[in-house]
Amino acid sequence: MKSSRIQFGLVIPQGWHLDLPENLSPVEQYSLIERTARAAEGIGFDSVWLYDHFHTVPEPRPYSCFECWTTLMAVAKATRRLRLGQIVTCNSYRQPSYLAKIASILDVVSNGRLEFGIGAGWYEHEYLGYSYEFPRASIRIGMLEEAVQIIKSLWTEEVTNFKGRYYRLKEAYNYPKPVQRPHPPILIGGEGEKLTLRVVAKHADRWNGGEGVENYRHKLEVLKEHCKKVGRDFDEIEKTYISDIFVAESTEKAVSLLRKFNGHQSRLIKRKIECDLEQYVKTHVVGSPKEALEKLRKIRELGATYFIMYMPTAADRRLLKLLHEEVVKPLREE
Repeated sequence: MKSSRIQFGLVIPQGWHLDLPENLSPVEQYSLIERTARAAEGIGFDSVWLYDHFHTVPEPRPYSCFECWTTLMAVAKATRRLRLGQIVTCNSYRQPSYLAKIASILDVVSNGRLEFGIGAGWYEHEYLGYSYEFPRASIRIGMLEEAVQIIKSLWTEEVTNFKGRYYRLKEAYNYPKPVQRPHPPILIGGEGEKLTLRVVAKHADRWNGGEGVENYRHKLEVLKEHCKKVGRDFDEIEKTYISDIFVAESTEKAVSLLRKFNGHQSRLIKRKIECDLEQYVKTHVVGSPKEALEKLRKIRELGATYFIMYMPTAADRRLLKLLHEEVVKPLREE
């Protein structure tokens, strides 16, 4: 499933980052999500992605946060070519057998456009708020490893029986199967060096990481060592990269967009969000198209072929076109 073609996806506003206009009704907010996805498709992006969360960040507040899978199902019917992903599904929020069923149906409804992302979960406030158990990280990662095996089996086998430490299935059927063969690509998100990256080495088609050039380089080396230990070809795993992105005609305008967004979040949570601009620029993409392209080239040189960028300003079609024409297209054509 590894691809050498550069792909570029957008994580679009859905409310998790307090990034939907609060003066719009929920119906109008969903319309904005749909329009943004359709604009991304029309301009030429490969995919849109949503976060799998229920409570907002940087703090839980009583504002809209659209659920990932149901929203993607609606976006599937509003688009024709765009691939649809989760960055990433929290394994704890749905039994893996049920998640396999949901994912299968989205792949069928979209005619094979599912990008499947999954992770162990981390947002404790959300777990407690929705009455999910929040075990220690090693247990959550162990559950993730079993879940990926279950999901893959339900996608590909006639009947699934599974007896693990955390999950047990007896004669489970999952029909219809996904459209994609042998199954939709499985992306695992997370950077834990001892456990998570070992699960990636054993089971993932794609790995998702970020946090800047140096961190990404280091995590790739750790992943490579895990692949050696489990007997997996490191090059079989497609490398994806995630970060926030603020791109405008100049550095100053891009920084202004970031500051405006921080101000918006600060107003909603009623406290000032402090942003270390130097550190943020180091770990994310902020600047002119030329600066953004230079940063992403460095990531590509490390082996990334799929960029998944959270763009708080994605509802602005002008900025979408600027990003595509002056960053994405040159990156693909080089």
